[in-house]
Amino acid sequence: MSGLRAPSDYSAEPPRHPSLLVNSQEPFNAEPPRAALIESYVTPVDLFYKRNHGPIPVVDDIERYRLSICGLVEKPLEISMADIVNLPKHIVTATLQCAGNRRTAMSKVKTVKGVGWDVSAIGNAVWGGAKLADVLQLVGIAKLASVSPLGGKHVEFVSVDMCKEEKGGPYKASIPLIQATNSDAEVLLAYEMNGEPLNRDHGYPLRVVVPGVIGARSVKWLSSINIIENECQGFFMQRDYKMFPPTVNWENIDWSTRRPQMDFPVQSVICSLEEENAVKPGKVVVHGYAVSGGGRGIERVDVSFDGGKTWVEATRYQKSGAPYVADDTGSDKWGWVLFKAEASVSRSTEIVAKAIDIAANVQPENVDAIWNLRGILNTSWHRVRIHVEHTDL
Repeated sequence: MSGLRAPSDYSAEPPRHPSLLVNSQEPFNAEPPRAALIESYVTPVDLFYKRNHGPIPVVDDIERYRLSICGLVEKPLEISMADIVNLPKHIVTATLQCAGNRRTAMSKVKTVKGVGWDVSAIGNAVWGGAKLADVLQLVGIAKLASVSPLGGKHVEFVSVDMCKEEKGGPYKASIPLIQATNSDAEVLLAYEMNGEPLNRDHGYPLRVVVPGVIGARSVKWLSSINIIENECQGFFMQRDYKMFPPTVNWENIDWSTRRPQMDFPVQSVICSLEEENAVKPGKVVVHGYAVSGGGRGIERVDVSFDGGKTWVEATRYQKSGAPYVADDTGSDKWGWVLFKAEASVSRSTEIVAKAIDIAANVQPENVDAIWNLRGILNTSWHRVRIHVEHTDL
């Protein structure tokens, strides 16, 4: 595509923050230390997890960049970045989470395939851009339309990014048209992240942000938008990111029996402690994040300091100094919630966190029940151990 291209090798990769925990170099996949996630409500760009499938695309000439909108539309269109920036700008705070977040813990039960993420393949950012619903009006698709005038029911996003999984073809994914045309869903064509232009790792010059949905649907380095009759048939929609039961293995899997994963389930993680920790007797303070897909707010976070026998309710917050009320207009519908709980401990124990969203969905107790061969959506209770060290006088 003119102005934006996918390199054939990794010689032009952008610089990255030295504290990132690298899961793979080529393609580059990395996450921040878990403690970095709770230092601020908005995740700094440099510490936002990086999920890539190939070399990072390069913009040769932003003036030549064009986004193609085609398919089952009456008025196919090519628009420039200037055209997009001239549309009404919308700001949304939204958490993106890789479907494989916490995969490493799931693999401890039984080995799964995929990038070995710990608990930090997630981040919360302030995204700026044009609403997809406004862009689609330019090609004759009305807001809240579930079918385009020519019969399109899905919106496919195609990247310039070339992936081995697509046999060298572009990364692509889709969402239903009714979601794309609903202004309240706040799907963006984003060109800003935390008040600055997108950087290369996060999709410069233009990406999709689909709030409340697994990160795989928020396509980066956008090349074209296609209005299609059926959902995208790309690899990452049809042969990946689907939730299978524990009984399915690589010998008996039938990808066609499951729908592509969209919303992510309720999730919480303790970030102020590692998996194993040495502490002195006394007060232990726990901080972490909680989030649920589909815009469902967090009603409660429970923390246990005795392995799940008894529980205390954690304090929840988003912006500093502002009380968090789930589903309140003053809260960020698509953003995560940070939490804090504390207790005095005198002996070694397991600390556990579980979240409940406004639909009363609760995290499952054990990972065994939700184990799946691709290791996605590990939302089991998060557990860390502390070893109390008594000082001999």
